[in-house]
Amino acid sequence: MPSTPAKTQHPTTRSLLRDVAVADLDLDPAPDSGHDAVLSLTPAPGGPPLRAGGSVYALVRLRGRPVATVLTTVPAGADPAHVLATAFRAQYPAHQPPTSVSGATPPRTTVVVATRERADRLGRALDSLLAQDHPDFRVVVVDNAPLTPATRDLIATHYAHRVTYLHEPVPGLATAHNRGVAATDSPVVAFTDDDVVADPRWLSALTAPFAADPRTGCVTGLILPARLTTPAQVLLESHGGFAKGFVPRLYDPAAPPADQPLFPFTAGSFGSGANMAFRTSALRAVGGFDPATGTGTPARGGDDLYAFVRILTAGHRLRYTPDALVWHHHRETWQDLRNQAYGYGAGLTAYLTAVLCRHPALLPALLAKLPRGLAHARAITAHRETPAAGVPGAHGAQRHPWPRTLSRLERRGMLYGPVGYARARWGSR
Repeated sequence: MPSTPAKTQHPTTRSLLRDVAVADLDLDPAPDSGHDAVLSLTPAPGGPPLRAGGSVYALVRLRGRPVATVLTTVPAGADPAHVLATAFRAQYPAHQPPTSVSGATPPRTTVVVATRERADRLGRALDSLLAQDHPDFRVVVVDNAPLTPATRDLIATHYAHRVTYLHEPVPGLATAHNRGVAATDSPVVAFTDDDVVADPRWLSALTAPFAADPRTGCVTGLILPARLTTPAQVLLESHGGFAKGFVPRLYDPAAPPADQPLFPFTAGSFGSGANMAFRTSALRAVGGFDPATGTGTPARGGDDLYAFVRILTAGHRLRYTPDALVWHHHRETWQDLRNQAYGYGAGLTAYLTAVLCRHPALLPALLAKLPRGLAHARAITAHRETPAAGVPGAHGAQRHPWPRTLSRLERRGMLYGPVGYARARWGSR
């Protein structure tokens, strides 16, 4: 595995970033009265209390359904709920509650959480998972190449008979996930991370599409920040974070989306590994996750992207639903952000290398799509300076520019990705 990128002097941008409170606001639209009734306003799970006199980034729900985020300043002495509701209506004046979701009963599901030496965070995630409203599920923790018995002891002491503990000695997130899949006897298997807090409806919303559509092979969901208290966290969310928006999407290989010329190789737009579920039979049929990808291997990442593409190239549909929400605790330090930038770049090219090495018949399709895909990417880059509503800054925006040092690290990671994948695959042999 390559050495960790060396530290450099922090960019001046860092001193301009201020902590932002994160809130969860639920409104009841009341068109006759001309204003929305506030059903609840709480801090994000695990986040600090809300306070007036600072910036607040809020998830807005309408009768419990996530619909948007807003970013605004709450003046000292003002009512935060009123300020946030007003800001929401100013940005989204015609927004109404989404149409009701399918009434299909969510199928029996296994939730797999891979972890390594983070028992302090894992407990918070497990508490939220055990509080799910899903009618039939179990939780499996895969302890990946542990150095201490901390995770095993946590499960035995606090979650005995409620959480299944599995030990996987071979390091690597994909290997840990495959270990969880091997122990699954349910028709659907879901995955999340040890640094999230799941919304109580997360699992039901994530798995109901499998019952409603037999062609669905994968479902992903919404990931929002639980805390924005350090410059690194604010900057990561300004760069896009993990969120994929509030509009449900269907990705169907039989009807490729017109706005993604490189489909299905645009796997980063489908979702993230902290919030995904698969039809177990479909995932097993494509060979599961590539063990030479993922955190904990020289490839540094790309295990989730590989699985998304394999599901789609096998003819299954992939759905994104914002109703399936988890709150993610971003890494806190500048060095964490540097490592993440490098890992993103490495994971991207590592997953593409994995796809083409294991399935070389896909290469002609990728080459045929590449010219239009590059033109599309240049068009998107040209508009990056336009701030996006409801996010704390935007990539390339004057207020929170993405430091060039991080962009260089991403590019270095992209150059390294194929090498990392080759090293990981050779090491697994």
